[in-house]
Amino acid sequence: MNKTLEEQRRQLPAYAVRQNILNCIQTSSTLILIGETGSGKSTQIPQFILESGMLNKGMVGITQPRRVAAITLSKRVSQEKMRQLGDVVGYAVRFENCTSENTKIKYMTEGILLREALNDRFLKKYQYIILDEAHERTVNTDVLFGIVKSIQKERSMFRMQELKIIIMSATMDVDHFSKYFNNCTVLYMPGRMHQVQVMHSKHRQDDYMFATLVTLFEIHRTAPLHHDVLVFLTGKDEIESMTSQIRNITRSHDLAGQPPLRAWPLHSALPAQRQLEAFQRSGENYRRVVVATNIAETSITLPGIKYVIDTGVVKTRKFDPITGLDSLKVTKISQAQAWQRTGRAGRESDGICYRTYTANEYDLFEKMTKPEILRCNLSSTILQLLALGINIETFDFMDKPPRDSIEVAFKQLKQLGAIKSVQNPQLTETGHRMSKFPIDPIYSKIIISSPKFECVNDILDLVAILSTENVYCEPNQNNRDQATAQHSKFQTRYGDHLTLLNIFTEYKKHNKSKQWCTEHFLNQKSLQYAFEVRQQLAEICDNVNVSSQADSPHHNVDQIRKCLITGLFNNVAELQQRDNHYIVMANRQRAMIHPSSVLSGYHANLNGFSSSSNGNGIISNMGNKLKDAHNQKANYVLFSEIVHTTQVYLRTATRIEPEWIQEVVPDCGYASRINNNQL
Repeated sequence: MNKTLEEQRRQLPAYAVRQNILNCIQTSSTLILIGETGSGKSTQIPQFILESGMLNKGMVGITQPRRVAAITLSKRVSQEKMRQLGDVVGYAVRFENCTSENTKIKYMTEGILLREALNDRFLKKYQYIILDEAHERTVNTDVLFGIVKSIQKERSMFRMQELKIIIMSATMDVDHFSKYFNNCTVLYMPGRMHQVQVMHSKHRQDDYMFATLVTLFEIHRTAPLHHDVLVFLTGKDEIESMTSQIRNITRSHDLAGQPPLRAWPLHSALPAQRQLEAFQRSGENYRRVVVATNIAETSITLPGIKYVIDTGVVKTRKFDPITGLDSLKVTKISQAQAWQRTGRAGRESDGICYRTYTANEYDLFEKMTKPEILRCNLSSTILQLLALGINIETFDFMDKPPRDSIEVAFKQLKQLGAIKSVQNPQLTETGHRMSKFPIDPIYSKIIISSPKFECVNDILDLVAILSTENVYCEPNQNNRDQATAQHSKFQTRYGDHLTLLNIFTEYKKHNKSKQWCTEHFLNQKSLQYAFEVRQQLAEICDNVNVSSQADSPHHNVDQIRKCLITGLFNNVAELQQRDNHYIVMANRQRAMIHPSSVLSGYHANLNGFSSSSNGNGIISNMGNKLKDAHNQKANYVLFSEIVHTTQVYLRTATRIEPEWIQEVVPDCGYASRINNNQL
């Protein structure tokens, strides 16, 4: 018989020490609360505060590193309160707000609270702010540490309502955190409700993907039906490959009468609705496997999980201030992350965590995750801090970022026209306008520049669709050729940005039809999310006087590509004829076009397109005579990001003309070298 939600609440470790927690909150301005995975801290602490009567006129705000955690936690707590989501309990994530004037408990991503601080420097509507999963040390978490600490002090100085701060995690460097927050109180909650057995690999595994598959099917062979499995991998490509292999093996092999195995992906590139599908319990006649990134490490509970397969790796974004290169790399996780993953197997009952690495390898992992602020591009962070009127030099960072990273960020913001100078980092009018957009400064600059190129609407479409990665559906083996043929209809010889623009244009033209998306093997939920993002961006444009009145009635691909250069000028690469590699012009990084790109040479069925638009808005197919032009590698490309996997790849790439650099960004640092043929 299923327990009621109230019975489940009362059995959580947090509930057993409810009064002790409330006493500490009442007597402490700042509290660090350590509670192991599954203790109930993320769902129960806000409810304790609300139910105790300690909440006066303000709200409890709870931040999460990821949108899926904010959404799922708010749904769970609203169910426990037996109230409609968005009433007493709500959530806010980028481009989505599910709250009302009645909301008292608000789950949100860290970026949302940062943007709220832009409009209200004292965060007056909050009485309690809970920073959850603090051990992850995302750059937004670290910035929030300094901001809420400062607000707490200022509200006290001006005799405003006290701001109480609660820092929560399953594991952290307690001494470091406590010292930063003025030697505040630290409270340890009871341990995990259920035991998890940890099994290490006996031998080092050179191929963790293969080791994962072997482990998974051994579990499937021996475990009871309703014992589901969670697998940790590094990113979208690996997850799609793994889910495809699981499905193929299940279909093509005799599994000795075993029930079906169904795989569900879970990663940040999925739209919210697709992410939530992974939370559905398995049916009566199949085992569920959730294949996830570190999005599943914290806060959220995936029901039915009894087994975890931990590969010990994660994809992290790293910034090199010497080259100015921001890239994704696969690295080893920390010991703290390993235990977070282990805890996923013990949320509802006893479980087992299989680690595809040896105990000796685990001992070599870093104990704690390196703070993101020490290894990321700081341009967006510094733009936000400057918009808040904060002096970067005196800001109270828990771990101050390297000086060279700060200087590179200033340089990039100066190149974008956001600050007056590196020596005088005050926001320009352009910088103030850029700070209003909840996107990377590169893309906010492109949007603000678009009226000059008469392509505001096209740029809004492009930036919106770039906010979601998985526009294409992953076909199965039987319809892969059909999917490729359908996708080729949108491809242009100019590259990926304009191909994406074609897709989005046709999606809107066909009234956002789900059937049309299915026929063309496109992800309707991703496109719908992009449509909603576009609406939000358009509203911000209205507020910052970015007008589309002068827009060309049709796609002008030259103007669109020139406009992209205004923000992505550091992401330009030149083809090296001797070895067919590209050199990133701003830092001399060698790279290749990503295999998924229209420009990679893997799209032999592409006919090529003209620089005009047909009457329907899609960039026109001009026939076979342009095949040769496509098959020749582009001499110069502009790209959205660089990725490190087995090689260095340029992802989402578009052809440009070299003379445009001098025309659009003559002061970028390498424009004169193009003209003088010095590259």
